[in-house]
Amino acid sequence: MRILRTTFTAAAALALWQGVASAQMHHQHGSDAACNEPELRCATKVTPAFAADGTLWLAWMAGGKISVASSGDVGKSFSRPVAATPEALDLDWGPDARPKIAIDGKGGIALAFSIFRDKAFNGQVLATRSDDGGKSFAPVRPITAGKESQRFEAIGFDDNGALFAAWLDKRNRVPAREAGRKYEGAALFFASSSDGGASYSDARMAIDNTCECCRIALAFDPSNRPVVVFRNIFEGGIRDHAVIAFRDAATPGEPRRVAVDDWQIAACPHHGPSLAVSPNGTYHVTWFTNGKARKGLFYAHSRDGGGSFSLPLAIGQANRNPSRPSVIAGPNGLAMVWKEFDGERTTVNLMTSGDDGESWSKPRAVAGTADSSDHPLLVADGRRTYLSWMTKADGYRFIPIGDES
Repeated sequence: MRILRTTFTAAAALALWQGVASAQMHHQHGSDAACNEPELRCATKVTPAFAADGTLWLAWMAGGKISVASSGDVGKSFSRPVAATPEALDLDWGPDARPKIAIDGKGGIALAFSIFRDKAFNGQVLATRSDDGGKSFAPVRPITAGKESQRFEAIGFDDNGALFAAWLDKRNRVPAREAGRKYEGAALFFASSSDGGASYSDARMAIDNTCECCRIALAFDPSNRPVVVFRNIFEGGIRDHAVIAFRDAATPGEPRRVAVDDWQIAACPHHGPSLAVSPNGTYHVTWFTNGKARKGLFYAHSRDGGGSFSLPLAIGQANRNPSRPSVIAGPNGLAMVWKEFDGERTTVNLMTSGDDGESWSKPRAVAGTADSSDHPLLVADGRRTYLSWMTKADGYRFIPIGDES
């Protein structure tokens, strides 16, 4: 999905996603074909997060609303859902869009998500917050005063309780065209909040002319500095991934290339990266490319703050369309999941690493479905790592994949 561009590109991407994933999204939360209620069983995109006290929270989009619920038994049962958006909205339904949820050390909940402003897929990032344990949410408000298209937001609390947000923003498009300059893509903008998301600082630009149609990945290094991975537009229209390590929440560093994949494309990949940072500061990145240098899913790590990356490691079976990777630095080491499709079923496959990414276990399937599905996501509490996966045929699944410590 793009922040803008043509209806054809967006529709084609959605058709491709639905087709390839149509063998992916019974369990107590199974959904049906006509499901259009704001309930978990009807959700297409579900995002998990653990609170400091071990409570599992979910944020999802269904029936035009963003809703949340919590679980005190790691996903076996959930509280009654609470609508964070009372009115139905034209939520961003693109393959790489989803609601974002972050929880601070005191249990405050921050949410961010995108809506479509018009039929041309111009978006707007909205945010809200709960300071009463998810019982109610503040009125939804724009994350920035900018009027141009914004999409693909990412939010996260650092260990000190400061909230950082980044998103893709097209506010530089009109001035460039008025000056007679060609404008490609979008800019990576960011802001921060010292009150848990009740208000945000003025938006600032980290870099201009990035790919406008893929999710971005956000994590924090051991010094609580934000790190963002995104699909950039390099010279010649090459859409490869880059990383920006912030010096602090207000000062972006220089963009560094993750790998030279040489994917020249004047359209939207709709396939963003995943990022994790180990306690020792190693960056771990997974991504998809269809470049001249390599094609498929790949993993690489950086032990010098993004200055250089290891040789990309191919992930998954190329003949089964590996896609939608997620990587996490969990309590028992690294874990990585992705989807594969064999023509009939979609499986979520797992690899783990106990040596900070130097070597990885053999892949093994940990879940599967015969209908459409959301992206697989990894989340961890202080003891285990879990797979979060919304499927149409089998409902929401929350599966432990890490050993207890």
